[in-house]
Amino acid sequence: MFVEPNYKTNKSGWIEVVCGSMFSGKTEELIRRLKRARIANIEVAIFKPQIDTRYHEQKIVSHDENTIQAISVFNADEIMNHANKADVFGIDEAQFFDKNITIVCSKLAEMGKRVIIAGLDMDYLGNPFGEMPKLMAISNYVTKLHAICVKCGAIASYSYRISSDKKQVVLGEKEHYEARCRNCFNQ
Repeated sequence: MFVEPNYKTNKSGWIEVVCGSMFSGKTEELIRRLKRARIANIEVAIFKPQIDTRYHEQKIVSHDENTIQAISVFNADEIMNHANKADVFGIDEAQFFDKNITIVCSKLAEMGKRVIIAGLDMDYLGNPFGEMPKLMAISNYVTKLHAICVKCGAIASYSYRISSDKKQVVLGEKEHYEARCRNCFNQ
């Protein structure tokens, strides 16, 4: 279980990664942590990649329809334009950002900011996705969440694509993906 460090007493920055398959609750956990920071009266800035328009252009929305206002950015460098406006930075769908996301997160942490990142750790083929492996490596805390396999009910770590599209990035939800355990994913 992740225990949040006390930001008001610990002013050094750090990076938290929340990862897992689709339908594992990554965005829900990101929103939960950001709302807790707001309850503590800590200034929060929240970002999402412009490519992610599934639910809303200016909000992060979980599969459970929990929402939080966000800034849609074209690339990771745009996040630095807000570096002096908040103490906690939330970033959703990190796998969709360019390679500079790792540098941006490191810079923010070096500035004393708390950075909370959510994203898929693997793509639909079961391969590491985007910058997530690097973000996990440099983070201070990693929380890996799991879904439930739709085929057998076991713990699911994989996002199985049920559509025939072969591109790495295909935005979608239940019409394109299922959560699957290792065995069901490999069948």
